[in-house]
Parts: sequence; structure tokens; C-alpha cells
Amino acid sequence: MHKSTAITVDLRSDTVTQPTPAMRDAMLAAPLGDDVFGDDPSVNALQDKMAALLGFEAALFVPTGTQSNLCAILAHCQRGDEYIVGQLAHCYRWEGGGAAVLGSVQPQPLNHQPDGTLLLADIEAAIKPDDAHFARSRLLALENTQGGQVLPFDYIEQATGLARDKGLARHLDGARLFNAAVAQASKLGRDGGDIFTEARRIAQCFDSVSVCLSKGLGAPVGSVLCGSRELLTRAHRIRKMAGGGMRQAGMLAAAGSYALDHHVARLADDHALALRLAQGLTGIRGLRVEPPQTNMVFVELEGTVQARAAGLLPYLAARGVQATGLYRLRFVTHLDIDAAGIDHTLALMRDFFTG
Repeated sequence: MHKSTAITVDLRSDTVTQPTPAMRDAMLAAPLGDDVFGDDPSVNALQDKMAALLGFEAALFVPTGTQSNLCAILAHCQRGDEYIVGQLAHCYRWEGGGAAVLGSVQPQPLNHQPDGTLLLADIEAAIKPDDAHFARSRLLALENTQGGQVLPFDYIEQATGLARDKGLARHLDGARLFNAAVAQASKLGRDGGDIFTEARRIAQCFDSVSVCLSKGLGAPVGSVLCGSRELLTRAHRIRKMAGGGMRQAGMLAAAGSYALDHHVARLADDHALALRLAQGLTGIRGLRVEPPQTNMVFVELEGTVQARAAGLLPYLAARGVQATGLYRLRFVTHLDIDAAGIDHTLALMRDFFTG
């Protein structure tokens, strides 16, 4: 586990991971070119690798997941169009309203169900008729995982099938697609070699998929957008306008390629640690723990313990553990967390609420 002097167990997000020594070596050894000219071999290798893994014609390396989603939405939609999306979806709620601000693409947010899905009836009702009074419905955007929950595969097929039948394009914010694939493969009783099969099964329900490299996969920077060559040509132009064209980006792309080769199957370890944390927290009175499906543990503070909520995060931070939330806490496991860190966190939580 990578440690700093101030933080020993950082459970705020899986974005806080540090490159492993082997990943740093791969970055230093990466052959480089100029990606704006299209001749960085390490970037091209990553793009080809991701496109092949997920079954698409082309892929585009971008600095962030936010930019990847923006490029996708604006490549699918024109000014005056709209995309249908969940209220809690990252590309609607947490990305600064970029599609609306920069692309004049209107979001049509829908409420999530407890399992993270959008009701098929709500999706269908949100699709506008071809009438000058309305924005043009052009795109359905889903997210998997959604708040750590895996969208059921049969639901994905139904929702994307509905969108296709109604003439809508389909985009997946798959920032944690491989977490979903690991959980899906495990549920089906398949081994680690089937993770990429599951990732591809999910991805092939969509016209475009964005995958983040800097969360559970542990790369320092970057996401990859996959789709058809025609769509990616439009996305490439949008990336340029958004300032996402980088030069010797191969040092970053090499980290992503290393992560795909070495850090996908190990996501199961993060899921196991999240379950260990959830099970340990379940016995603390006043905490309602949502059973984790992947690497996120959500905890509701109920009853009299809510009065102590404001003091919890400072208490943890002073003792080497960082988390987020107040009355609803979020703990996220990742490759820089081990069993000792989870047990340390559990001991502090028990001391705080029972001491």
C-alpha cells in the first residue's frame, strides 16, 4: 500500500491511486511521438488495444473521463438536441453541465431506481415527438457501474434496445466498466479470463463507450472513448476544441496499456475488501450499510449517531483514514488499500461509535 506521511488509508475515491513501480517503468520506457500528428506509437497502441478488447472500430485517448463523455455527447448530438440521462449520472450531475454549456445539448434527466436503473417506461416517455416545440431526442446515456452498482445485463439490453428502436444513439459512461465486468463474471461463476468477454458484452450494447484508466485500473491520467471510425472522427475534432490534444502523450498511454494488462483481474481484490469493510461495519449500532456490489461502500448514519456525524471525518483523518460524506458516508477501495488498512478503519469506526 502506498502511503504518505499524512494519509495511510485513503478511501475517498479510487482516483487517488499512485502508479506502481512497474507502471512507472513502463511509462519511462514508452516509445514516443506527437499524438496531435497521430504518430505517438504508445497512444496508438493503447487505442488499438482498447478498441479490440471492446469490439469497436476505433478509440480515442483523452485526458479525463469528463472530456471523454463530452466528446461522445457532442459527437452524437447537435445544437438543439437532447440526451436522456439519470439524475445521478456523472455526465449530467458532476461534469459542470459541459454538454449544455459548450454544446447547447439539453439534458433530460430521469430519476434512478434503487438498483441504479432508469425505468424503461420513463425512458420511452421522455423521448420527444418530432415537433418544433421540443428539443430533438438523440441519445440515451447510461452509466455502469452507477454509484458502485452493476446495471443488470438484461436491463442494459432492454434499455439500449428501446433506444435503438426509437432512433436514439446509445452511450455508456463506463468509467468503471471493468469493475462491472469483474462483478458480472463472478456472478456467472466465470474465471478471470472471462472479464474481458463480459466487458465486451456490455460495451457492444452501445454505440460509444468511455472507459477511465485512472480509477480502479490505477493509471495516473486518462480515459479512452470507443466507437465507430465516423463517430470518433467527430470526437477527435471536439477533443481538439476542448484542448485535449496532447503531444508526447505516450508516457501516459503506456500506463493505461500496463493497467489493461496487469490491473483488471485484480479489481476482484478491491471488491473483496469492500465486502470485508461492509461486513465489519454492519455490527455497529446506528449504521445502515448497503451491501457493496463492487468497490464502493455506502453507509447511512441513523438515529442518535447522526448527532456525532460532524466529528467523524476529522476523527478518522487525524488517525490516518480519509473518507467522504456526512450522514451518508462513502468508502472506496482500490489498489493502494490492503486488508490491514480496512481493519484499521474498522477499529476506528468501532471506537468512535461505541467509545
